[in-house]
Amino acid sequence: MWARSLAESMGALSDLRVLDLTQVLAGPYCTMLLADMGADVVKIERPGGDLIRPNPPYAESSDEPYGGYFQSVNRGKRSLELDLGDVEDREAFLSLVEEADVVVENYRAGTMERFDLSYETLRERNPELVYASIRGFGDPRTGETDRQGQPSFDLIAQALGGVMEITGQEDGPPTKVGPGIGDLFTAALSAVGILAAIHHRDRTGEGQYVDTAMYDAMVSMTERAVYQYSYTGDAPSRQGNSHPTLFPYDAFECADGYVVIAAFSDGHWRGLCEAMDRADLAADYPDAASRMAERESLRSAIADWTRDLATADVVDALEGQVPAAPVQDTADIFEDSHVEDRDMLVDVEQPGAGRDVTIAGSPIKMSETETAPGGRAPLLDEHRAEILGDDASEAEGRRTAESDD
Repeated sequence: MWARSLAESMGALSDLRVLDLTQVLAGPYCTMLLADMGADVVKIERPGGDLIRPNPPYAESSDEPYGGYFQSVNRGKRSLELDLGDVEDREAFLSLVEEADVVVENYRAGTMERFDLSYETLRERNPELVYASIRGFGDPRTGETDRQGQPSFDLIAQALGGVMEITGQEDGPPTKVGPGIGDLFTAALSAVGILAAIHHRDRTGEGQYVDTAMYDAMVSMTERAVYQYSYTGDAPSRQGNSHPTLFPYDAFECADGYVVIAAFSDGHWRGLCEAMDRADLAADYPDAASRMAERESLRSAIADWTRDLATADVVDALEGQVPAAPVQDTADIFEDSHVEDRDMLVDVEQPGAGRDVTIAGSPIKMSETETAPGGRAPLLDEHRAEILGDDASEAEGRRTAESDD
């Protein structure tokens, strides 16, 4: 029943068939990574579509079928609108499961069971199926906890996982990291788990359940805080942009913005002191221990040097020998030749608008196979006939007849 996409992919995952039941950010980003590497991702959307379809911004007007949020993480996918509570739609979904390699969902635990579409049910139809779930607190199948069933978003995951407690200025409140890392990092880990499960299936013929929890992912991301607490007994807290064991490793104000400098090795420290014309500092603080002991006074010395210089002048003075970079905004990124040369900004069609829009490209580059967005995000149910073939026409005929009665 599964009809392949009419646009043939040259990606490494071009033979992978993925049923994507996810919505909002974590799940769609996971399947986006797979689609960028060539997987045929069919986005199964509930009646009315993904919740974020109408989210702004828009290229020109709110009459467009979707905004930038949906476009960015659903590029290169196909769309099929199904009501899993409807008998015929449920059977259409199950027929796709029989030919799928992967099913991904990010519902609360128990939701698929209410549709009688649990992992166990789907595995009966396809024993080689890899079934992946992305939830706030995981699934009871892989470790039951009292939090499962609770709603979770990026903010919740960052708060519980310790990210906010170690982010922000020392005298300020706990601070959320800007991008939705509770979603995005979890999504990337889920993609790794899916591909590992596919590798296992190809060796053994056995599918399995892949469970990735947002809370777990944030604990993994804050691995430094975990080992610091274990080794010292002290729970790390906020330190601004500095590092607890490395110096200098911080952001410094310039005349036109900020620059970051990471000169914590002895060689880099000497290079920084030479650029500052402060040979005395290189001589007085030759090793990491001495620099850490006087980090506040040394930070002031570096800040005095950068304060009246432009960010470009600071970076140029360090001549690429000392790790340093300007703090860029998105407009700067759009003008950065590195970003252009690496195809990290990609133009795609925006339905309903008179111009293309730009989205982030794939950060995974491969020497022999393509890794890039496979076109714009889909319109709702755009690929019904393409995916279901004759079955789609029959189902549409039945629905039309029922509506005429």
